[in-house]
Amino acid sequence: MTPDLWSYPDTVYGTGGQMDVVGYDVQAVDGKIGSVDEATYEAGQSYIVVDTGPWIFGKKVMLPASVVKSIDREDRKIFVSRTKQEIKNAPEYDEAAVMQPEYRDRLADYYGRFPHSSETL
Repeated sequence: MTPDLWSYPDTVYGTGGQMDVVGYDVQAVDGKIGSVDEATYEAGQSYIVVDTGPWIFGKKVMLPASVVKSIDREDRKIFVSRTKQEIKNAPEYDEAAVMQPEYRDRLADYYGRFPHSSETL
């Protein structure tokens, strides 16, 4: 498992520190995908849970913290470095398995196969 996958990029929070992003809209590379249902900030284990709402029939997905590229506090938006299709095809969120190594390894295998975007979103 890639440890950096579960850490927010240093540029995401800057000097403003962590904040509660629950309810923020989530913007994929190609448009809105849903909203943040849950967010965690544990070192090396952080993630957000995105409720995709009607776009994918109410599916929830867990995104490793490293896919978060920026946060717009004023507009309450989180920008991620994945496309709608990549998020749609992600393993479904399993609340009971969140901390299980097998589940995290499966997510790491899935998200780790996509290159990290170097674009500024």
